[in-house]
Amino acid sequence: MKFISWNIDSINAALTGTSKRAGETRQVLHTIADQDPDAIAIQETKLSKDGPTKKHLAVLADLFPDYAVAWRSSVEPARKGYAGTMYLYKKEYQPMVTQPQIGAPAPMDDEGRILTLEFPDFYLTEVYTPNSGNGLKRLADRQVWDDRYRDYLHQLDADKPVIASGDFNVAHEPIDLAHPANNHHSAGYTDEEREHFTKLLKAGFTDSFRYLHPDTAGAYSWWAQRVITSKQNNSGWRIDYWLVSDRLADKLQSSTMIDSGARRDHTPIMLEIDL
Repeated sequence: MKFISWNIDSINAALTGTSKRAGETRQVLHTIADQDPDAIAIQETKLSKDGPTKKHLAVLADLFPDYAVAWRSSVEPARKGYAGTMYLYKKEYQPMVTQPQIGAPAPMDDEGRILTLEFPDFYLTEVYTPNSGNGLKRLADRQVWDDRYRDYLHQLDADKPVIASGDFNVAHEPIDLAHPANNHHSAGYTDEEREHFTKLLKAGFTDSFRYLHPDTAGAYSWWAQRVITSKQNNSGWRIDYWLVSDRLADKLQSSTMIDSGARRDHTPIMLEIDL
């Protein structure tokens, strides 16, 4: 099976915007559609609590005619039009869709950050992990989130194998970002965040890209949008992941980044696995 995951940074802008960036984003959506994946995980949709509009759904139906849509938005008391997740999955599948609450610090559980599809033989789940923020003001809450999220995946894994994707907002090792020394205490590369990601892997999960490409450097999934030369210079971070239960590791076929052209910010990541 083939799966794609992408932090889109506003699906409304992608589907209805008229800016140059919106056009670049729609081109990436066409690239994803050409891959004909079984399911597409999308983070940071920034939709209202009512989800996609009729216009959004019409554009999605045109781009992905054979796919059903599941979504989860940020709801009060969390910020409106913030975070959010979505799945597009082929209509031939009929997974059970759940919106888990993991006992995270308020209002993280209400920010639409986790969406899970249960298939007969595995779980497919996506996450948009909270960023620790400017000045690391959310780092303490982030660490609690990481503990609760690890418990959630462990709970799923006890039932059936797990395939988890998303923007985890952490570069795990020095090889996963272009300038580790300069970013040692930056959000996404603190000792605490990296340690919690290590704990997640040790709880029974495999980083698919690093498993298949143990020594590959310079392979990133995010480049700073506000820095014009970030992508030109490949000054990036690998903060988006496909994780699988350890018992699925030997079924991995490929784990790659999809070329998003000149568009900065996140690029889609793709997993192929023999299930």
